[in-house]
Amino acid sequence: MTIQDKVIAITGASSGIGEATARHLAARGAAVVLGARRTDRLDRLVEEIAAAGGRAAAVRVDVTAPGDLRALVDRALERFGRLDVLVGNAGISRVGPVADLDVEGWSAMVDVNVKGVLHGIAAALPVFRRQGTGHLVTVVSTSGLKIVPAQAVYAGTKNAVRTLLESLRQESTDGVLRTTSISPGYVRTELIDSAVDDPGLRERMQQDMAELGLDPDAVARAIAFAIDQPEDVEIGDLTIRPTRQG
Repeated sequence: MTIQDKVIAITGASSGIGEATARHLAARGAAVVLGARRTDRLDRLVEEIAAAGGRAAAVRVDVTAPGDLRALVDRALERFGRLDVLVGNAGISRVGPVADLDVEGWSAMVDVNVKGVLHGIAAALPVFRRQGTGHLVTVVSTSGLKIVPAQAVYAGTKNAVRTLLESLRQESTDGVLRTTSISPGYVRTELIDSAVDDPGLRERMQQDMAELGLDPDAVARAIAFAIDQPEDVEIGDLTIRPTRQG
């Protein structure tokens, strides 16, 4: 199956990498099913994809709620008859040293970045097993590859997901399931806007993103590359970062 034959669900689809991925895959002929909390943005995105000749549907998804992920998968099955790929893109970040003891922020990152991925797996994997094929593409981060101060817990959540997907891959060598971890570096998204409480630090980080960050479409193309491989080819890990990122 080429991309234009596939039904692809995307979490965190209302902005940034998720939105860019939805537009890119729809332009290449995929049917996309979009999930996010901001339904006004989702509805507008569905309308724009349809106006351009694409196929899209949307449902409100909070990845911390297992039922919302089941609703996303059900929407794909009801509207398009199958689900070929789940792109787990929803994520949040809180930046600060561990000594800040941001327990609430730690819990939120675990709930969204780790449990949210598990909820997606729980919703999609039974469908993939019934179909005999399926692909989990999950956005992690270069923060888990190059550990830096003030991102310990965020990096930890991303590495937890990387470990989870590798273990799942080894459990799934019967040819049914493919797993892919996409690790972006600096990307111009809204992620940093709510990640930092200190206004000065937030402004400096936003400036770095503006100067160095990739356009989200670059990550969308990387995701499409992994999806577009033949069924017997699995792109396990793919890192994409600006050439000037240290």
